[in-house]
Amino acid sequence: MSYFNNISKINYEGATSSNPYAFKFYNPEEVIGGKTMKEYLRYAVAYWHTFTADGSDPFGAGTMIRPWDKFSGMDMAKARVEAAFEFFEKLGVPFFCFHDADIAPEGCNLRETYNNLDEIVAMIKDYMKDSQTKLLWNTANNFTNPRFTHGAASSNNADVFAYSAAKVKKGLEIGKELGAENYVFWGGREGYETLLNTDMKLELDNLGRFFHMAVDYAKEIGFDAQFLIEPKPKEPTTHQYDFDVATGHAFLQNYGLQDHFKFNIEANHATLAGHTFEHELRYARINGMLGSVDANQGDPLLGWDTDEFPTDLYSTTLAMYEIIKNGGLGRGGLNFDAKVRRGSFELEDLFHAHIAGMDSFAAGLKVAQKLIDDRILDDVIENRYSSYTEGIGLEIVEGNTDLRKLEEYALGLKEIKNQSGRLEKVKGTINQYLLRAYAGE
Repeated sequence: MSYFNNISKINYEGATSSNPYAFKFYNPEEVIGGKTMKEYLRYAVAYWHTFTADGSDPFGAGTMIRPWDKFSGMDMAKARVEAAFEFFEKLGVPFFCFHDADIAPEGCNLRETYNNLDEIVAMIKDYMKDSQTKLLWNTANNFTNPRFTHGAASSNNADVFAYSAAKVKKGLEIGKELGAENYVFWGGREGYETLLNTDMKLELDNLGRFFHMAVDYAKEIGFDAQFLIEPKPKEPTTHQYDFDVATGHAFLQNYGLQDHFKFNIEANHATLAGHTFEHELRYARINGMLGSVDANQGDPLLGWDTDEFPTDLYSTTLAMYEIIKNGGLGRGGLNFDAKVRRGSFELEDLFHAHIAGMDSFAAGLKVAQKLIDDRILDDVIENRYSSYTEGIGLEIVEGNTDLRKLEEYALGLKEIKNQSGRLEKVKGTINQYLLRAYAGE
């Protein structure tokens, strides 16, 4: 059965194309910085927002009527698999991602849930045999069901901890079965509402124990995927334990997990934490912890996770700058953890949204590579910190001084001269490169 009858395969037609079903900047085979766009960008479709979301929000019912909605239960799950692989093929994406609850409904008990998953996973595996689309990552949904009201691995209820562990065990087995490149841990309920009734140390210790169990089991079954933690500062708890990359990094170091995990960084989560997207990418990159990206954006006028498709070209350029500096994303990718707006309820809008997002990051890749080739930001930064390449600055960097020597040096200074950061000039230069790129220069 075909679900997208009126849409053909999406091809690259260039910036002047007026075809809404064509890429304007994403040319999969175009070589940028020694790699094709397809190799660099490694796009993925998020199963949950694309095939299970219905447009509902806290103030209204769903608006999106999909052709697979005429089914229910396992029949709906199977129809979604059919629709998903048709969508992947027509969009030409190399990867997809899912939570366990996205692909198969929960049963009356955990054993029945396992059976449902086994049936759908077998179907997905069969479709993957003839598909160019592979699994970027999978994960367990340990946050939606009421059993997770007090958390999962950080729950005060040991039964919930055990149930969560069982779901992750199954998720690791599914990841191996489908050849997942990564496995993601998103702690949707791993946090607290108030310290008044919270044993923070026990909860954090249990999180550490949980992750070590996952590492051990993955080794036991020979699942060599990269483990990823996805930070988020708030929503739904008042305080999430994986607030941002820095907090997550400290947690991993404290529990001896830093060699087993990297980070899956989401743009909208970065802004909710009070950071820019590129800040989170930079922190992860300079610490060797940048693993994968959830590509979306938030609304600066709203204080929650709106998961919009990325169209901010300034942001995608600076994000791709960090990714290029990282040498790419390795086994990671750019997963569109983004949903069409509630008013964009027609089936075709799924294509328009993904095309816009893919073009936005492709354009960002091209501009970022030019900024790097021309050393625009490298020269600015090297010049700004040039005092550390000679004299007392070099001694500081090389550890050849101490407080006494620094005091002696400071007492001999007649004046201190600072240089302008030239921030406005730098931003203007970036704008110039953006405009040149879109003019075809």
